[in-house]
Amino acid sequence: MVDLTHLMENEVFMAFASYTTIILSKMMLMSTVTAFYRMTRKVFANPEDCASFGKGESLKQYLRTDDRVERVRRAHLNDLENIVPFLGIGLLYSLSEPDLSTALLHFRLFVGARIYHTIAYLTPLPQPNRALGFFVGYGVTFSMAYSLLKNKLYL
Repeated sequence: MVDLTHLMENEVFMAFASYTTIILSKMMLMSTVTAFYRMTRKVFANPEDCASFGKGESLKQYLRTDDRVERVRRAHLNDLENIVPFLGIGLLYSLSEPDLSTALLHFRLFVGARIYHTIAYLTPLPQPNRALGFFVGYGVTFSMAYSLLKNKLYL
């Protein structure tokens, strides 16, 4: 059996766990925001979702797309595309004994960039705001991957 006690003493891993909790909570919140927009705008993707609003032909008015709902959905999909790689690479990175201050910089930049990206997407702020949030987060994940490949992993 694996003893995980030493992980709880690893400051970098605990920092990763903390920032991962923040970013996953933000991602979960996006599901709630999508549902909120769907309910308040009465915009649904599936007939069974709008069954309480009517029957038969009257349901068709609720089976549609809405710009705000789609914007939230796209922001959530972008989170999935970026947060999942961060989780895997960040976990390996946090276990590779990096310098704490460097690791904190990576984790904080990523979380800040993803929150900024969401704000830029939902507000919406003009480009290049959203792109800036995306590329900073992407760059952080790439930086951790590069560090792993260069310093710790065998090729």
